[in-house]
Amino acid sequence: MVENKNTKLLNVALIIYIIIVLVYGVLYLFAPQVLVQAQGGEPVASGWLRWSGGVLIALGVGAIMVYRKPVMQDAFIVTITLGCLLAGLALLYALLFEMTGDAWFTALPMIILLILTALLWFGRKQAADVLCPKEEK
Repeated sequence: MVENKNTKLLNVALIIYIIIVLVYGVLYLFAPQVLVQAQGGEPVASGWLRWSGGVLIALGVGAIMVYRKPVMQDAFIVTITLGCLLAGLALLYALLFEMTGDAWFTALPMIILLILTALLWFGRKQAADVLCPKEEK
């Protein structure tokens, strides 16, 4: 990533994001029933879960590309921040109103995603000069 003191928080947030989405992506793509069993849920058709693994891996690869060259990548950062927020809120809803299986399996990723949302948001604000540089006239 471009060396800039203002991008340090964004660097950390992107590294955490990359690790999370790649781990979940690989698990959902290649072993979705492992996650279902770990949660304590009933088996489901793996095809309903595998496609999300591919999407998560693609987002992880995109985040790696942004990490390496963040200039003008504000739209991607907003997209993954919104994704983390919505996923975290969905897990909060599930925890409060639809709880099945082990609560920790829902609560832990929810907490991580909501914290990651804040890290990405504040990292984006600090790195605004790199992510969305002002044009000189």
